[in-house]
Amino acid sequence: MMVTPLYAGLLVLWFLFLSVRIIRRRGSEKILLGDGGNAGMLRLVRGHANFAEYVPLALLMMAMLELSRFSIYVLHALGILLVISRLLHASAFSYAKHSMSPRIAGAGLTFLVLALEAVLCLYQAVIGHQLWMM
Repeated sequence: MMVTPLYAGLLVLWFLFLSVRIIRRRGSEKILLGDGGNAGMLRLVRGHANFAEYVPLALLMMAMLELSRFSIYVLHALGILLVISRLLHASAFSYAKHSMSPRIAGAGLTFLVLALEAVLCLYQAVIGHQLWMM
């Protein structure tokens, strides 16, 4: 079983949900582009954009780790953390007007996933390089 496609699929479904919310809001508020100066719309757009800024890189690094045959358990842990982090983060932007706790927790967990993946990718690069030198 491949791990990355599971989390990519779950996250893309969440991304589509966030996208549809923006489309519906733009339609109901007659906003053709951007946020139209609407604070609620701005929150939705930024939550969506933040997802688009961070998730592809996290999934790319997860895929690289998976292709290098990294532990399936570590990959699942990273995937679960990434899904939780993005649900928390989006809930702060989409549903809670002034709640910073889910946003901070979501951002923090996303950064943790990215940092762990970066370190693991570097580790794989060094180990892989050493194997080629033998």
